[in-house]
This record gives sequence, structure tokens and C-alpha cells, in this order.
Amino acid sequence: MTRQGFIKLGFSVVAGGLLPPLLRKPLLGKTKDVAANASPDLVAVKEGSPVQMFDAGIKALGGLGRFVRKGQIVLVKPNIGWDKTPSEGADTNPELVGRVVAAAYEVGARKVYCFDHPVNVEADCYRRSGIEKAVKDHGGEMRAGSDQGMYRKVAIQGASVLKEALVHELYLDCDVVINVPVLKSHGGGRMTASLKNLMGVVWDRRFWHRTDLQRCIAEFPLLRKPDLNVVDAYLVMMEHGPYGASTEDLALKKMQILSADPVLADTAAAKVLERSPETVPYLRMASDLGVGSMDLARAAIKRISLKA
Repeated sequence: MTRQGFIKLGFSVVAGGLLPPLLRKPLLGKTKDVAANASPDLVAVKEGSPVQMFDAGIKALGGLGRFVRKGQIVLVKPNIGWDKTPSEGADTNPELVGRVVAAAYEVGARKVYCFDHPVNVEADCYRRSGIEKAVKDHGGEMRAGSDQGMYRKVAIQGASVLKEALVHELYLDCDVVINVPVLKSHGGGRMTASLKNLMGVVWDRRFWHRTDLQRCIAEFPLLRKPDLNVVDAYLVMMEHGPYGASTEDLALKKMQILSADPVLADTAAAKVLERSPETVPYLRMASDLGVGSMDLARAAIKRISLKA
């Protein structure tokens, strides 16, 4: 199965409009239609390249100018945790990252930065993933994520477990955070998408793992939520994430999910990964904390297919 997760979300529409209700088969039940001239809560795109899907998705979401204003400093935060090539699905698609950087400049961003705190050697991850080149080719600047001097200790109000953390200064100081995770399975976290991708802006990830991983993932956005989440579900690691065991773990989904709500985005992403959202504990925890909503049925969702 390569695209059934999209069907499960009810993504049975064509570009330009919804199909009549009787022709839809959303296994999640009914969802709220997007009112005319209103921005949707979530946009789900399928059957295009990563760049094509971003362009269509961000337009449907109201344009990137809704999130980035002229003169602002933007952080684009992909997953660059692994020394892997784009064909291995462990890191965010570099073409998508490059396009997001370019789009931020197009709407007037003063400077666009990019970094991750990788698991493997930083220079190797940045290079082999193709993300460093993509960012630089579009005028962005890569910053170190493996330098502890770039991190500041901050308190996280409202947290019961993750009460403080060393957080990268770019995440704290930039005007806009665009979170661009790759969707994949994860042993301890069940899945990696918007919320878990934020582990890459903290220094001591071991504390999360040895204390309460699920709770820490849920509580961290109490500090600051991304302004926009763009979930790369083009090539999805269905099993044996976050690193992957073989190409048999990969599924070519050709999908992308965009939302300002990281919980809503991840709830939809779980369906693409063929997981029940309720089996990902941090989603319910984050929802209960007010980080976002898991209620896809009440969300205004725009579904787009770019299939010719």
C-alpha cells in the first residue's frame, strides 16, 4: 500500500474543489467544509512533487505571507538528524526545504536560517541529506546545532516534567518558526512528525528519553509553538524508524500536510502512517495541555490532488 493513508483521511478530491459528499469515503467521518474566502485549519495535498505540493498547499492555507511578514527573521527547522541520502527517507526532503526557504524570502523575510541537532555527525548529516546545499542555493544560512554554546536554559511554564531545557537561541529569538519534519515511524515515540521534530532544537535529548519521552514531547511546545508545520510525507518510513533498516520500510506516499496546529497536523499524519492517533500518547497529552487539537472532524480541511 502506498497511498491508502491519504484515502483514510478522505483525501478524495481534485484540485480546485471538493467532490460531492456521497463520493467521498473519509474513514474518519465527516469533516467541516472550508467556508468561502476562509483559511482552512489544515491543508492536505497529494500526488505532486514536494515543491509542487508545498506551493499548492501554502496557497490554499492563505499564502506564506499569512505567517511571514516583511523584515522578519525566519527559522526553517527540518529533520536532519541522520547521515542519510534523500532516497533513504530518514531526513526531510531537501527540495522541500529549499522551496520553503525561497518562499520565505519571496514574501519579504530578512534572513532565513536552518539547523538541526543531529544524532550523527553534523557536517555529514547536513551534506549527505542535501539540505545544506538546498538551503544555501536559495539564500538561506545553515547554523550549528551541535554547539552547546548556541543553547540557553529556559523555564517551560505549565510543564510538569520538562520544567526547563537548554534550547537553541535561534528557536528562542527568531520571529517565525517553520517546522518541516519528515513523517516516519519511531520506536519510543511511535511516530516522528511536527511535535517530535522539535527535539532537534534542544540540547539534552537524553533527559527526554530517560525521564518520560511522551510527556516531554507534549510539554515542550508550551514554550513556543511553531508558526507553521509542513509535514513531508512524500517518502515515508513506515517501520523501523527513525533510522530505517532497509528500503522495504519505505512507502512512496507523495503527500504533504500543512497546518499552524502541530497536534492537528500530527493527528492527520498518524493516519498517513497507518497508525491510530490514540496509539501515539503524546498527541492526547498535547491536546489536553492546549497545544492543539486532535479533532479532525471539527477541523476545516482543504484536500488537494495534483494528479494529472
